[in-house]
Amino acid sequence: MSHGLTQMLQTMDGTNIEMRIAYQCAPLLAGLKPSNLLMLREREVTYVQWMLKQAGISYFIVAQEKGKAAVLLYNKGELQRYLAQEQVAGSLKKMGYRELSLGKVLYVFRRHYEAFLRGEAEFPHEMGFLLGYPVEDVEGFIRNEGQNCLYTGDWKVYDNLTEKLTLFGKFEAARESLLGMISGGMGIIDIMKNQLAHY
Repeated sequence: MSHGLTQMLQTMDGTNIEMRIAYQCAPLLAGLKPSNLLMLREREVTYVQWMLKQAGISYFIVAQEKGKAAVLLYNKGELQRYLAQEQVAGSLKKMGYRELSLGKVLYVFRRHYEAFLRGEAEFPHEMGFLLGYPVEDVEGFIRNEGQNCLYTGDWKVYDNLTEKLTLFGKFEAARESLLGMISGGMGIIDIMKNQLAHY
């Protein structure tokens, strides 16, 4: 982590929703990933939904429990293209997904995730696909039960390490850039609209 990003994180107020969106969702906002997960306090959900609508970003509430919410922010076209890739679609079918439209996948995933939270099912590894992780790393994680990875960054890497290290470096640069914009007085809605205009 760069010195500048470390300093910004140290001064970041945990209640500052704009900073948290910039940090947690920078790879999505920079066009480097089709989606990101945003963890919110339940009382923040309505406000964040309003912000996302203003910026034209798609979202889906994955789960709400114990005063917290997990919200998937995504670029609809990019996520649909990713899920339609032959290897991803094949893996989802093996996981029991019969219909692979984005809407159907999201709703089935939420049922799987809620069952996991209730202790009624194993962790739904298809979350890696919804987050746009490389297929080889999602499948490597499942095969190795989360062990024996080559590197742990934004996710556990099982193949193409050099390529992933370059990508993680871009993620960090995007976080630093977006946090810098907010520190400089730019609002997150303007940042989201501006970033989306680039892809």
